[in-house]
Amino acid sequence: MRARVRCPWAGTDPDSDYVRYHDEEWGVPVHDDRLLFEFLILEGAQAGLSWSTILRKRAAYRKAFANFDAARVARFGAVDVRRLLADSGIVRNRLKVSAAIDNARATLAVRARHGSLDRYLWQFVDGRPVQNRWSASRQVPAETDASRAMSKALRADGFRFVGPTICYAFMQATGMVDDHLVDCFRHRQIAPRR
Repeated sequence: MRARVRCPWAGTDPDSDYVRYHDEEWGVPVHDDRLLFEFLILEGAQAGLSWSTILRKRAAYRKAFANFDAARVARFGAVDVRRLLADSGIVRNRLKVSAAIDNARATLAVRARHGSLDRYLWQFVDGRPVQNRWSASRQVPAETDASRAMSKALRADGFRFVGPTICYAFMQATGMVDDHLVDCFRHRQIAPRR
């Protein structure tokens, strides 16, 4: 039996968090507001760190940030900030913690204006996943016009830790962009049906 071909960044250990994330989540279109908010916070937390670090801390993040219920996180105050900064299960960076709370408040404002975070975010890809056809990792960009537009809009709406590179990683994670390499078994599996 031939081994599955995966994007090189996922590694080869079938029991690793990276492989599971690659095989089950990365590039799959997400339209759930809670999960979109979760990925916004996690991608921002990842800035300057490895994604494997964030994956290892994901369960702790869910617990610390009220399972990414934006309405609950938006009500976090000084006591919650102190609690979060003492929580070794998450990235204890004051700027990232306060940004997560600000992003929850911005999420509520976006929902009030646009009906959902989903509708707001997916507008940057015209509501449909972008299916790329990269044959090598070096071809995958760090940012695109769409991620720059998303970053600019998010910043204007009060979000933080949402630069163009973070936005592009978010777009990849939530399936707005499918950057699985063409020889990866997931490329064909999650390609939009024609």
